[in-house]
Amino acid sequence: MSTATPAASAAAVPPATPSTPARRRRRGKVGRERVNWPATVLLLLGSLTVLVPLFVTVNMSLKTTAQAVDGKAFSLPDPLTFSSFVEAWNLTNFPRGFAISIFITTVAVAGEIIISALAAFAIVRNWDRRLFRWSFFYLLAAMFIPFPVVALPQIQLTGMLGLDNPLGVAILHIAFALAFNTLLFTAFLRTIPLELEESMRMDGAGTWKVFWRLILPLLGPMCATVGIFAFIQSWNDFMMPSLIISDPTLQTVPVLQNMFQTQFSNNYNVAFSSYLMAMAPAIVVYLFAQRWVMSGLTQGAIK
Repeated sequence: MSTATPAASAAAVPPATPSTPARRRRRGKVGRERVNWPATVLLLLGSLTVLVPLFVTVNMSLKTTAQAVDGKAFSLPDPLTFSSFVEAWNLTNFPRGFAISIFITTVAVAGEIIISALAAFAIVRNWDRRLFRWSFFYLLAAMFIPFPVVALPQIQLTGMLGLDNPLGVAILHIAFALAFNTLLFTAFLRTIPLELEESMRMDGAGTWKVFWRLILPLLGPMCATVGIFAFIQSWNDFMMPSLIISDPTLQTVPVLQNMFQTQFSNNYNVAFSSYLMAMAPAIVVYLFAQRWVMSGLTQGAIK
């Protein structure tokens, strides 16, 4: 005769479990998400708008002159030739234009990173002072003034100061990008704990040492983001060099391409080869550094 109580008997009975097929059905849905087909289709269409012109550019640059004018942009080159690159190299004096573009881009990238980081550091650490706070608002207001609006005064000013050359273009790039870059650096600096700076000051470090030894290394992701934006903007800029630089022999690659546009005439293969050589550095830089763009922006926004 059993002496177990009803409560003990109920506890001894294992709880009912779902059947094996039901468990498999639920387990199969774990990690499975519905495909957002409208967004996928839009992304595919957006990718095609970039990939198709890029394919045509590469394809046409590898054709002969006779093949380039036959009206078949999507036909593969036969035979494959690189003579159009050599002709475009010599026609536009590409090495000189490339060196000038590299100089302007290097000065602009370095200047935008250093000056914008210094401005953001001063504003964030002195936010309680009215002068620094209103300086930040002034920079934000400057974002709404594009270069074409003040192009004529800038041309006259650079001519008076003797800056109608590549160096003047680099300085203007730094000045017109200061507002946006300071905004990015300011958002990122607010995420850095003030205790790190205070502990370094307790060890006897001054403001400059704190910035160069602590703040600037911590701004690494945002410096990469600003540097990429500055590189792409400076390298692809056409309006500012064409208006500021007075010497035609000191023009950048985009301006040289426009100046020699008439010489390409029906030589579409030479034209596309020149375009491909001009945009190749920007594409390569972005492909190798694109992850820094999102990491820098998300760290400054989420934190």
